[in-house]
Amino acid sequence: MSGNISRRSVLIGGAAAAGVLSGVLGHRVSQAAPTGLPNPFTLGVASGDPSADGVVLWTRLAPQPLAEDGMGGMPNRVVRVDWEVAADEGFRTIVQRGTADAAPELGHSVHVELAGLRPGAEYFYRFRTEGHLSPAGRTRTAPAPGALDGLELTMCFVSCSQYEHGYFTAYRRLAEDHPDLVLHLGDYIYEYKAGDYQVPGGNPRDHAGPETETLANYRQRHAQYKTDPDLQAAHAIAPWAPVFDDHELDNNWANMVPERPERPQPNFAARRAAAFQAYYENMPLRASARPRATTIQLYRRIHWGALATFHMLDTRQYRDDQACGDGLKTCPERRAANRTIVGADQERWLLDGFRESRARWDLLGQQVFFAQLDVQPGPGETNNMDAWDGYAANRDRVVRGWVDAKVRNPVVLTGDVHTAWAADIKQRWEDPASPIVGSELVATSITSGGDGSEFRGDTEIIRLENPHIRYFNNRRGYVRTRMTADRMHADFRAVPYVSRPGAPVQTKASFVIEDRRPGLHPA
Repeated sequence: MSGNISRRSVLIGGAAAAGVLSGVLGHRVSQAAPTGLPNPFTLGVASGDPSADGVVLWTRLAPQPLAEDGMGGMPNRVVRVDWEVAADEGFRTIVQRGTADAAPELGHSVHVELAGLRPGAEYFYRFRTEGHLSPAGRTRTAPAPGALDGLELTMCFVSCSQYEHGYFTAYRRLAEDHPDLVLHLGDYIYEYKAGDYQVPGGNPRDHAGPETETLANYRQRHAQYKTDPDLQAAHAIAPWAPVFDDHELDNNWANMVPERPERPQPNFAARRAAAFQAYYENMPLRASARPRATTIQLYRRIHWGALATFHMLDTRQYRDDQACGDGLKTCPERRAANRTIVGADQERWLLDGFRESRARWDLLGQQVFFAQLDVQPGPGETNNMDAWDGYAANRDRVVRGWVDAKVRNPVVLTGDVHTAWAADIKQRWEDPASPIVGSELVATSITSGGDGSEFRGDTEIIRLENPHIRYFNNRRGYVRTRMTADRMHADFRAVPYVSRPGAPVQTKASFVIEDRRPGLHPA
């Protein structure tokens, strides 16, 4: 929340957010226009990538969201969509309005890039087309550049929502926390056909369509996920900053290498282009992210006044292939100096960002486990080649970069591993006396892996072999953070089950990172 907002306005804002959340669940759609187009707002609304004077508004028209051709039941023509932004939930004070084209070549998606709004302010938005009114969404702009005094930011981050593995209740609970910003750190969808990826006891629900390989497949899969009311609620409550991991395209892909290059499959470049286009069409991203053939520009920065800078990374598109055949391995190759997980250009961009940053908190929003993790008991080590352990020299350069730049408070935010973790980051992993120079917070999955458990059989091994690991839990959920100029408070939020809807949420553990005091401390 903006530090310049009074307590009364905060309370009003919370009530308004609750109203939007309620509206997402039970909005009424107006009657169809004479054209006969059924309700096209089945996928909800979203906003994203906030700046100090604007934000991206998103929707996608799809009266038949699971249509096999991926077009959502829309006619093959451009459809005009009206949008409006208000200062209040009741839309009595309209501050901007306009019209956008929903075109078939972009899956009838709408991306409206707003500018000219007040910094650090809450807004409400909605769309209208051919006699139908969308649900309303709540969004906000970032504080003014340089703003710090009194600022407070509630940010949640999530990853790994396998539709088949359970219900998206954790998204609903996140929405009920009324965050100011949400980061999605990858695996927003999964590519498998129904039943290919099972949890113990069987999947509670199924994917529609085959394994995603074509643009029509990816559009249909994104649409199926977007029909979930809990996910719609999370999108409608706050602006998002999303980045993908692997399952938005293909499990464990690396650059131009698919997971199984030996099996017959469509041209991988074409599959990659289709996945990137569908990802852009279904996310509240700026036009700068619109794909060009097989590339998409996803690494970027989001500034929250002088309080926080989010360096959103892409650890898939530019990486070297996983070492030693991927998986958990004892692999000297992982330390090769030339191995990269982010690519040379993105690495330079990140290190430049460290040198230029004046933020109180510098946060890396990224996909895979950053801290060193040895899963082999006793002498020797076994590491995950799909994580930063498989690119150890690249990780060392990033850590050295923020140390040399004297970044005030570096924090790595991570997804991917379907479990919750908290870790201290050491300057040199092999030296027990090496100083702690940062922290890593890892969000568990929204559903991937099913209900989960409090512990796993390898929990004790992990603790013994990795003394820098401060927390581990195998339930589903998300991480909620609250940042001020003096401290960052992180709550690991989890639900006891996802195999049926409606689970409650509880805080399993909380940590504090204090300004200029690296490392995690129990709250």
